[in-house]
Amino acid sequence: MERSGPVSSACDRHWRGSARLAVSCALLFCAMALLVDWDAGSFTSLRALLWLTVSATVGAVLLPPRVSAGPGWLAVRTPWRRRVVRTDALTSVRQYDGVSSHLVLRDVHGHCLELDPRVLAANPLIWHALDTGACHSIERGTLRHGAELLDRLGHRIDDETVQAVLRASGFSH
Repeated sequence: MERSGPVSSACDRHWRGSARLAVSCALLFCAMALLVDWDAGSFTSLRALLWLTVSATVGAVLLPPRVSAGPGWLAVRTPWRRRVVRTDALTSVRQYDGVSSHLVLRDVHGHCLELDPRVLAANPLIWHALDTGACHSIERGTLRHGAELLDRLGHRIDDETVQAVLRASGFSH
């Protein structure tokens, strides 16, 4: 099993399913493109190579970033790069809304990463690692922007968790 941090790290527990879906979509796209090309009578080895390349690109674009966290750090890995911030040395946390809401975290070392807040809501261990590190940043005085944002996000995640527990136990509709 590959790990992106020390043994005590937490990883996005839904990443494998999302990655499987991305690869499945890319494979389906490739099969359909090759079949249409074959049926049209324009199939050549060069066109097959083109469709394989386009399908690999589609898979890479659809592949979700892999998020992991541990004591004092948070990492986001894409097919092209890995970004890590020190959560115990954050300087700012900003949220950008739009088509896709995302958080931007910066640390005192100049490192920056973008993260979908839904990953935090779906992964309590990653949220806990970020929250614990942010508390250390607040205590040290490095976190100057975004403490209230993390507080609101924490309340929202806690509310969603309570609602999920109540639904699972049959106490809520």
